[in-house]
Amino acid sequence: MQPLLVTMGDPTGVGPELILKALFDRAFEALQTPLRVIGDVGVLLQAAKIFGVRGEVQPEAENLFVLHFGEFCLEVEALSQLALDQLQYGQPDVSCGRAMAAYVERAATLCLEGSAAGLVTCPINKAAINAAGIRFPGHTELLAKRCGVEKVVMMLAGAKLKVSLVTTHLAYRDVPQALTTAEILETIRITDRSMRQKFGLPEPKLAVLSLNPHAGENGLFGDEEARLIVPAIEQAQVEGIVADGPHSADTLFHFAAQGSHDAVICMYHDQGLIPLKLLHFEDAVNITLGLPIIRTSVDHGTAYDLAGTGQANTASLIAALKMAEQMSCFIPTRRIVEQDDR
Repeated sequence: MQPLLVTMGDPTGVGPELILKALFDRAFEALQTPLRVIGDVGVLLQAAKIFGVRGEVQPEAENLFVLHFGEFCLEVEALSQLALDQLQYGQPDVSCGRAMAAYVERAATLCLEGSAAGLVTCPINKAAINAAGIRFPGHTELLAKRCGVEKVVMMLAGAKLKVSLVTTHLAYRDVPQALTTAEILETIRITDRSMRQKFGLPEPKLAVLSLNPHAGENGLFGDEEARLIVPAIEQAQVEGIVADGPHSADTLFHFAAQGSHDAVICMYHDQGLIPLKLLHFEDAVNITLGLPIIRTSVDHGTAYDLAGTGQANTASLIAALKMAEQMSCFIPTRRIVEQDDR
């Protein structure tokens, strides 16, 4: 069985201790898929000491080790050997930036080769990666480039609600200018395809939100609904996608959280993430749709204020692992669909 890969993320953030804390809490035992961490052996051994545990290292193959912590063990592919005496929590240096990018690159390669079931990422520091000369805003862009994909969609997901974003990190004043029928339609398409291929839903039902209050109130509060959103929905319906709207965001989420729709297409960041985090603040999962591989992530950052304390919450990491494993069950179906599409 191919393993799920967990990239360690920022060596000076909470990623390493989240992995160890979940291991010591026996959270990984609920998974049917083996795990392999892509990271740094020394950093992980140091993180274990936060919990009063000392580890032993057993070499397995080139760059591959098993870390033993009493009754617990963890497989690690080591891509860095950082100088532990120079690391400080919350202060990643250039070597950390290079290491973070290397972990993600290696994990993506293994997934593309079919040597791994999927990828779960711990949080990184974008500034440190760029300081190391690797010019990507973050995980998503780096993975899209590595996978040769131009358009990806950010989905945030929990058991009650899944939201896909047409625009992500933009000033609110810039959102109307960034919206186009083509972008909305492609977000609908990618979400529909992913729900079919990676979530196993034969006919996912998608709700498409309006931009303006009350869906524009027939043009009284704006014309983006009639001019941009309705044409995207109509074209999606022509293509056989079960999408409806534009829905007013102030009412739709109440019904979506009760199961009226499988996913909600949101026009901007906070439109989707406020209700998502209201329901799933601790266990939300960040999923990158549109990649040829499975990638989930914790829905939080490096949490430097908690790094080194052992107090960071593992709920999002555990949820990301479980969701990646669930999605990996549909990989054979996904490959058949892709071949049929060709």
